[in-house]
Amino acid sequence: MKICIVGCGAIGSLFAAHLAQLENVEVWAFDLDRRHVDAINANGLRLSGESSVLSYPRASSNPGDIPPCEFGIVATKSMHTRAAIENSAGIFKQGAVLTVQNGVGNEETIAEFVPRVMRGTTFPAGHMVEPGHVAQDTGGKTWIGPFEAKPAARVEIETLASLLTESGMETLAMEDARGAQWTKLIFNAATNPIGALTGLPHGVACDQPMLRKVISGLVAEGVAVAGALGITLDSDPDELVDHAREVAYLHKASMLQDVLAKRATEVAAINGGIVKFGQEKGVPTPLNQAIWALINGLEHSWTRDDQ
Repeated sequence: MKICIVGCGAIGSLFAAHLAQLENVEVWAFDLDRRHVDAINANGLRLSGESSVLSYPRASSNPGDIPPCEFGIVATKSMHTRAAIENSAGIFKQGAVLTVQNGVGNEETIAEFVPRVMRGTTFPAGHMVEPGHVAQDTGGKTWIGPFEAKPAARVEIETLASLLTESGMETLAMEDARGAQWTKLIFNAATNPIGALTGLPHGVACDQPMLRKVISGLVAEGVAVAGALGITLDSDPDELVDHAREVAYLHKASMLQDVLAKRATEVAAINGGIVKFGQEKGVPTPLNQAIWALINGLEHSWTRDDQ
């Protein structure tokens, strides 16, 4: 069994390192960061924090080096989805590809290039410590299911879920994974940009009464859009915000990590995704629209040529 992780940053490394522990799985990592690729090939891939793992996937920055794989897991930032899957699609000519990315819209892009697609949501999070070493900040489950327009077979979904669970990443195979995806989407839309705009870790932001009201307002808009789409959430995102405060008080969300590094964020696929679907269904989303605009403005401030 061969599995390729497309985008071996923090989240992709969690999947690659865990799966590479299995004797019956050959794991490949495709990533453009040559330092990370070289470190993995030289010394293995190390996880610390919530998980303590040292395993030995194979890594390459050249998709031509990677053999055909039965499964793919796309874990790039959403703005890199098209380029990543376009470059790596040849690996999955006969395979099924899962996305565990943030936001919405990635499945549609991936489906343009591969035969069968899985919709996925994962809650474990981490950050890069150095090439070849990722710290896992939080644990949690992963949910996977068919992408309705171009679905993977049920047996494929169950096989991949079983392998992930065996590797130490608890994964549930679902008939409909939209509820889990939208629960996390709403959670991310309500919390990630707040951290990015204020510089505050999750729990600290939640302890500010005015910010907590904004978070709840963002949640309410997302819940309304999900309802209009006929999606049943698998839990209350507002309660999830409070749970994350308890278990990941000082966690810096990925969007805050991007802002601190002055990298482009995934706001268009997160808050922008809620705005897009809200417009299609006639559901107002003014708070998400405002957050999207503010993050875009912040990104623009790094590239101005009139300073």
